[in-house]
Amino acid sequence: MKDNFDIFFRRKPALMLVSLKKNVRMRYGSILAKEVDCTYSHAVKILQTLESLKLVDFEKKGRIKIIRLTKKGRVVADAIENIQSLIR
Repeated sequence: MKDNFDIFFRRKPALMLVSLKKNVRMRYGSILAKEVDCTYSHAVKILQTLESLKLVDFEKKGRIKIIRLTKKGRVVADAIENIQSLIR
């Protein structure tokens, strides 16, 4: 049976936002992909969508793009965590 969380959210994007909120160290695509158990290319597609929604932004440091939650992204991640705690 599916986790109740899957009823309300697309799992990978929601987990990415929550993971970015919980971890304060520098984050980039390949690490985030491993944390939410998806391929790098899938993670990039999700991150591009999140960027277009202004939930994350990228900072280029050399060859690496560091991913950060925006203020709006942090609010959405908080809401996801609240809902997640309510349905457990």
